Amino acid sequence: MLITPNTMLRDILNADPEVEQIFLNQGMHCLSCLAASGETLEQACDVHDLDVDDFVEELNSFINRN
Repeated sequence: MLITPNTMLRDILNADPEVEQIFLNQGMHCLSCLAASGETLEQACDVHDLDVDDFVEELNSFINRN
């Protein structure tokens, strides 16, 4: 899976449930809320004041670690 800023949060979490810890480490503790399931990664990063490009890189490294 290749994650981009437009990837939906639910798709990232479905690809590898272990990735949830990375979100939690970044302060995104609302992954189970209804709004989060319909958000893109870019939208979530905007809300949490995170650099989306850095986060995309971190998530892609984790998801594609094998």
